[in-house]
Amino acid sequence: MAAETDTGSVVQLEKQETDDTTKKLEKMNISFSIWPPTQRTRDAVTKGLVSTLSTTSILSKRYGTVPTEEATAIAERIENEAFVAASASFPSADDDGIEVLQTYSKEISKRMLDYMKSRSDLPVAASTLDEERVATATTAVDSAGQDDESSTV
Repeated sequence: MAAETDTGSVVQLEKQETDDTTKKLEKMNISFSIWPPTQRTRDAVTKGLVSTLSTTSILSKRYGTVPTEEATAIAERIENEAFVAASASFPSADDDGIEVLQTYSKEISKRMLDYMKSRSDLPVAASTLDEERVATATTAVDSAGQDDESSTV
C-alpha cells in the first residue's frame, strides 16, 4: 500500500511540475517568427546573389556572367524589391512568417531570372556569350590539335 501512495505522489508531483512549466511559458509569451529576416540574413542573400550573377553558375552558362560591380548593384536592387513585395503581400504578421519567406524567395528567383533574360537580349550580352562559345570551341580545337601533333612526333 505504501508503494501505491509513493507512485501516486510521484504522478501528482510530475503533473504539478508540468503545469508550473506550462504556466511559466505562457507568462513569457514566447513566439517564433522567421519574418522579417535580420539585416545579416538579407546581406547574406545579397552576397549569394552577387556570387550567382558574377561567377560561373548554371545561370551564367546560359546567360553569361555579370561584372561584379554591376552584379552588386543588381543584387541589392533585387533583394530590396523582393523584400518589399513579400512584405506587401502579407501585411499581417500573425503567423510564423513561413508563407512570407516563401514569397520572398520566389520573388528573388523570379527577379534574378527576369534580369538575366533581359540582359541576354542585349547585344553586349549576346557577344559575350558568343565570345565564350568561341573560346570554348578554340580550346577544344587546340586541345585536339595538340594531341594530334604529339602523336606524330
